[in-house]
Parts: sequence; structure tokens; C-alpha cells
Amino acid sequence: MQGAMTSKRTDTAGVFAGWTTRRWLRAGVATTLILLAVLGSLGGWAMWRTSQITSSLVDRRSPALIESMRVEEALVNQETGIRGYGLSGRKDFLQPYAQGVADEKAALKRLRSLLGHDGRALDDLADVEKLAGTWRERIAQPVSVAGPAEASKITTARADEGKAVFDSLRRAMARQQSHLQDERVVATRDLRRATALRNWMFAIIGLVIALVAGLVFEGLRRGITGPLSTLGAAAREVARGRFDRSLAGTGPADLRRLASDVDSMRLRLVEELRFSEGTRRLLDEQTEDLKRSNTELEQFAYVASHDLQEPLRKVSSFTQLLQRRYGGQLDDKADQYIAFAVDGANRMQSLINDLLAFSRVGRVHNDHQTVDLEEVLSRTLDTLSVAVEESGAEITRDVLPTVVGDPTQLGMLWQNLLSNAIKFRSPDRPPRIRIGVVPQGDAWEFAVTDNGIGIAPEFREKVFILFQRLHTKDAYPGTGIGLAMCKKVVEFHDGTIRLDPDVELGTRVVFTLPAVTAATAAPDRETQP
Repeated sequence: MQGAMTSKRTDTAGVFAGWTTRRWLRAGVATTLILLAVLGSLGGWAMWRTSQITSSLVDRRSPALIESMRVEEALVNQETGIRGYGLSGRKDFLQPYAQGVADEKAALKRLRSLLGHDGRALDDLADVEKLAGTWRERIAQPVSVAGPAEASKITTARADEGKAVFDSLRRAMARQQSHLQDERVVATRDLRRATALRNWMFAIIGLVIALVAGLVFEGLRRGITGPLSTLGAAAREVARGRFDRSLAGTGPADLRRLASDVDSMRLRLVEELRFSEGTRRLLDEQTEDLKRSNTELEQFAYVASHDLQEPLRKVSSFTQLLQRRYGGQLDDKADQYIAFAVDGANRMQSLINDLLAFSRVGRVHNDHQTVDLEEVLSRTLDTLSVAVEESGAEITRDVLPTVVGDPTQLGMLWQNLLSNAIKFRSPDRPPRIRIGVVPQGDAWEFAVTDNGIGIAPEFREKVFILFQRLHTKDAYPGTGIGLAMCKKVVEFHDGTIRLDPDVELGTRVVFTLPAVTAATAAPDRETQP
């Protein structure tokens, strides 16, 4: 028996185990609405019953009793008037009789409408009307139409008959009023019962509503707020770092699925944290390697700037001494060899200096601030004034804006771009260099255009690579590091640099730099330095 009951409970739990919060809410709301509809119907019936009894008592029973009393009063007035006229012979006694007849007719009419289909009350009314008609026929009418003397004789002769008929009429009216009073008492008792039933019904409705509200609150607490609070507390523990905390779900099926999904997310986060921890350790190792590499690079820069420079200066100095002292005293081969040695030492020194400058970008000079490019470009043009004058270069520019960056590196950028434009000029025409700028979102786009020898399409991607030369050192001197330096400076400032492929005559270098404000656009005013 116990096993059968346990199995039945398990089956019932299995039936409701798949119910979601929405389904529980729908079932609860539907049950509550049905219960409230039944209770409301019962309450409405109780109110209707009370209203019906009240209406019967107020609109029919009590008015009928009152009208019956008015009929009796009207008949008594008639009897009094007829008896007074018959005894005294005075015509003024007929006035109460006439008024009583009129009042009786009006009261009977109202009473008949109030009794409706009540058989016993109608029978009582018929008896009253019959006896009243007999009294008027035998006593009232003969006396009222006769003269004073004749009326007195008729009254005296029919006194006993009149008394007997009117007493019968009084008994009929008393019987009618007794029946109406009994019906009124019954209606009053029914009204008290109906009122008590209505009050009890509404008390039960209020109790049931309170019970339903309590059940709804308890159901929400157990089925929704309780499981959500438990899940929230467990989730907060996981958020505080207790990733070993399992999230077990309770309540409806959707909340259990939510807890399962959150727990799956926790397990995924644990796996991601494990992977991130391994990645972090690897990153720490790579950071240490990078620190060692930077340290070695700084040591190399120190060696290159001090230890390597000194031997090169000695080689260059002594080879130049040999050239000045023994130039023309040896054969042509010896002079050529000495010239090669001097040129190689000088180029090695230039190469080391350029390499040092390249390595310092972003490492030595890293002071981001607001930079006025007009001022930077003016200093650069002062530095290149000799080259500009010797080449006859004509440089025009827009009014340059203010950007965010390192002033030293930006000076190196302008110096390399302008010196390249001057160096790689065409032998057929004087150099013409144009510096333009346009706003581009939260940055400025600059363009340095010249009419020099240009760059072949196949070399446009290689010119930004370190030590890439497109010409021999005899044709154009240099180490091939200028555009690579420009690329590193621009990218260090979160910009881009490229060559415009649409330019056919000369070269156009386009690059971007971050602006102080993206709303300020530079005017198209050109100046001649």
C-alpha cells in the first residue's frame, strides 16, 4: 500500500515537473477566476434574493396592509355618516359617507393592483367587497336617498340587520388584514434570513479571496521568488569568485532550465579561466622575454651609439689622413681603395645613426601632447632651408591644424617626407611640393605631393620596409630608412600611411594623425614660405 502511494506521488510530481512558470500562472489564474466567478455568482444571487424580498415587503406587502386599513377606514366613515343621517336627519352627515365611498374605491383599486396573483388575498378582498356591497344595498343606499323622516324609519327598522351585516364586514376585513400581516411577518423573516445569508456569503467570499491571495503569495514565493532568490544568491557567490559553487535549480521547469544554463555558463567560465590562466602565464613569460629583448636593444643602442661609433670614427679619420697625406703619391688603385674605405666608413656611420633614430621611435620620444603642426613645419623648413634654396624647390601648404602627438617624432616625420621630395626631384623640372590637409572624422588626413621622379607601381609597398632602396647610392645617397621611419611614426600615433596610386607625375604620400577636435576643419589657404 505504501509503495503504491509513493508511486502515485512520484507520478503526480512527474506530471507537474514539466510545467513552466507561465503554465503554472495560467492554471492558477484560471482556477482563481473560476472560483471567483462561482463565488461572485453566489454573492449576486444572495443580493438578488435580498433585493427581491425587500422589494416584495416594501413595494407590496406593507402597502397592501396599509391600503386594507384605508378601505376599513373608508367603510367606517360611510357607516358613521349613514347612521348619523338616519338618527338626526341632517344632510351634512352624508358628506363623510360620500367621501368614504370615494376613498374606498381608490383604496380598493390600489389594493387590487398590489395583491397581484395572490389567491388567498384576492378571495379575502372578494369577501370584503361582497359584504360591503350587501351593506350598501340593504342599508346605505336606501337611507342616503330617503328624506330625513323616511331615513329615520329605515334606520330604525333595519338597525339589527345593518349591525349584523357590518359586523360581518368588519370580521372579513380583520381576517384580510390578519392574512396580510402574516404575509408581512413571513416576508420580514425571509428578509432577515436573506440578509444574514448575504452577509455570510460575502464574509465567505472575503475569506476565500484572502485565502486565494495567501495561496498566490505562497505559490509565488515557493515557485518563483524563492527559486530566483536562491539562484541569485548562488550567482552572486560565483560572481565573487566561488566558481566551484554549483547552481542547482528548483521550482518550475523554465527556472530549472535557467539554473542549468547559468551553471553551464559557470562551467564554461571555469574552462575559460583555466585557459586564460594558461594564456596569462604564457603572456607573462613573453613579457619577460620582451623586457629582456628591450633591455638588450637598449644595450645595443648604447653600444651602437658609443662603442661602435668610436672605431668607425678612427677608421674614417685615419683613412681620410691617408687620403690627404698619400693622395697622388701612390698609384691610382691605392687612391681608389682609400676612397672606398673612407666612403664605407662614412656610410656605416650614417647607417648606425639612422638605425638608432629608428629604434628610438616610440621608446625614447613618447610625450603625447597637443602639437601645433604649423610651428613644427616651420622649424623643419628652417632646418631644410639650405637644401630648399640649392634645389630651387617651391613649397606650398594649407594652414596646418593642431594634433595630438609627440613633437619630436612629428618633426622627424616632416623632415623625412620633405627631404625625400627634394632629394628625388626630376632633373627636367624644378621641384614643386604641395602640403594639403582635410578633416576625416576624428582625425586629419595629410598629403605631401611632389613632381619628382615618382615610384614605380611594383615598389609602392616595399618603400616602407626598412633599408629598402630603389636606386644606387651613387644616384641618390641615403640609407633607405626614411619612409620606414615615417611609417613607424605615423603608426605610433594610431594613423595610417600610404602612397596614392592615382598620381602619375611624381609622388603623393597620404597619412592620418589624430585631431584635438574633429569639428575644426582647416581652411584652404595656401602660403609661400
